[in-house]
Amino acid sequence: MTPTSMSKGANLPVAAQEVRVVLGWSGGPGAPDADASALLLRADGRVRDDGDFVFYNQPRHASGAVRHAGKRREGDGTTDTVEVDLRALEPEIERVVLGASADGGTFGGLSGLRLRLFDAKTGDELAFFDMEATTETAFIGGELYLRGGAWKFRAVGQGYASGLAGLATDFGISVDEEPGTSGTPDARSATASPAPPPPSALPSAPAPMTAPVPPPPPSAPAPPVPQAPPAPGAGPAPRLVKGEERLPVDMRKRLSLRKEQVAVSLRKHGAVGVRARVILVLDASGSMSFLYSKGVVADVVERMAAVAAQLDDDGEMQAWTFASNPARLPDLALGDLPEWLEHHVRVGELTLFRRKKPKKGLLPGQVDMRAVGIQNEEQKVIAEVRAFVREHPAADPTLVLFFSDGGVYRNKEIEKELLEAVDEPVFWQFVGLGRSNYGVLERFDTLPGRRVDNVGFFAVDDIGHVPDPELYDRLLSEFPSWMKEARRLGIL
Repeated sequence: MTPTSMSKGANLPVAAQEVRVVLGWSGGPGAPDADASALLLRADGRVRDDGDFVFYNQPRHASGAVRHAGKRREGDGTTDTVEVDLRALEPEIERVVLGASADGGTFGGLSGLRLRLFDAKTGDELAFFDMEATTETAFIGGELYLRGGAWKFRAVGQGYASGLAGLATDFGISVDEEPGTSGTPDARSATASPAPPPPSALPSAPAPMTAPVPPPPPSAPAPPVPQAPPAPGAGPAPRLVKGEERLPVDMRKRLSLRKEQVAVSLRKHGAVGVRARVILVLDASGSMSFLYSKGVVADVVERMAAVAAQLDDDGEMQAWTFASNPARLPDLALGDLPEWLEHHVRVGELTLFRRKKPKKGLLPGQVDMRAVGIQNEEQKVIAEVRAFVREHPAADPTLVLFFSDGGVYRNKEIEKELLEAVDEPVFWQFVGLGRSNYGVLERFDTLPGRRVDNVGFFAVDDIGHVPDPELYDRLLSEFPSWMKEARRLGIL
C-alpha cells in the first residue's frame, strides 16, 4: 500500500479502527528534543478536564483510547508515537488533536520533521505529512476528527511561538506560573485543567482566613469561647476538643458556631450523641486547581473539622488526597488546623515543559504532589481507604467525606469498590464541587444489589456560598439512617 502524501490543510478518510501517529525528526548537536502529545476535544473544541490531555507526564487516557507510546531511535532520527483506538473514544469526543512541543529550542532546529499515520492493526502506512518550522516551540501536526459518523485525518501544520502553554490554553488547559519564576514558558507549570470562566462569571471566593495567631504561653492559656447552654430537651452541647484552645481567635469562634450547627443537624436527623471516625478525601486533580488557589478547598477543610470535632472521639480526622494516585496525608488534629491547611491543602505540581523531578524542600509529612498526578482515579483512593478501615478497626462506624469536582470516568471500577464495601462499617458521603460529570456517583441511589445504601451524593455550584446550616444538613442527612439499618443487619 502506497501512503498518501499530504499537504497542509488536506484531509483523508480513516477506515482503520486503531491508528498510530508517529512524529519523526532528526537533529545534530545542540538541536532540541521533541515530545508528542494529544488533546481529546468535545464538539466545542475544548477539553472536558485535565484527563483529556495525554503527554509524557500523563501517558494514558482514562478511557484507554489514547496512549503516549514513547520515543525510539530510528537510524539517525528519533520518533515519538501516540496511539488512538477510535472505537474506544467516548461519545463526547469528536476530535483528537495531535501536538508536539520542543524542549531546549525551536522546531526550526530540527530537520526531517514528518508526521506519519499508520493502521495500528496491519502496520500499513496510510499517510505522511512533511512539515516546515522556524521559531515555533509547539506544533499541531494533524488531527483526527469525526464527520458524518466517520473518522477523518487532517494535516494541520500550525505552530506556536509561545510553546506548549500556548497550544494547551487554546483548548481549555489552564497553565499557571510557578511561584518565583520569571514567567518564561520553560518555567511554567500546568495543572491541565479547564480554563476558568471570565472574572464576571466567577463566584466570589470565600473570605480569606486570617493569618494564624501564635498560641499564648502555657502560663496564660487562652480562655475558651463560651458555650451557650443547650435549650431544654435539645440534647448535649457542642463538644470541647483537645487543642481547640490553641486556635487563632477568629478560627476558634467559627469552629464553635459550626460545631453548634453540626449538633443541630444531628438532632434533626435523630442522631444525638452519635460517635464516628471521620475520614476526609480531597480531589487534587488538575481541574481542582482554581478551587485550591481561591481558598475554597481550605475553607471546606475548616468546615469539615467541625464535623470531626463533634463526631470523632478525639476530634481528629484521617485524610487522603488523590488524582492519578492516592496519598495519605498526616492526621488532622484540631489544634494544628492552621498549619495543616498551609502545609497539606495542595494541588498537583506537574510541569508541561520538564520531566517529573523530585520536589525539593518538602516539609515533614508533606506529600510530593508530582507523584499524585493530575488525573481522576477515584477508585484507587476508595480502595486505599477501605484497606485502612479493615486494618484499623474502630468501635465506631466510619464516615468518609469525599470532595471532588467531577470528571468521573472510572464508573465500573468505582461501582465495584463501593458495592464490595456494602458490608463494611463505612458510609461514603460524596460532595460534588461544581457541575461536572459525576458518573456512577449520581446514580448510586438507584443501583440494585445492595442490602443497605452505603453511599450519599449531592453537588453544589459554589460551596463557598452554601450556608453552614444547609451544608451540614445535606452532609449528615443519610448517615444516621444508614447507621440504623447497618445495625439492624449486623454490619455495625
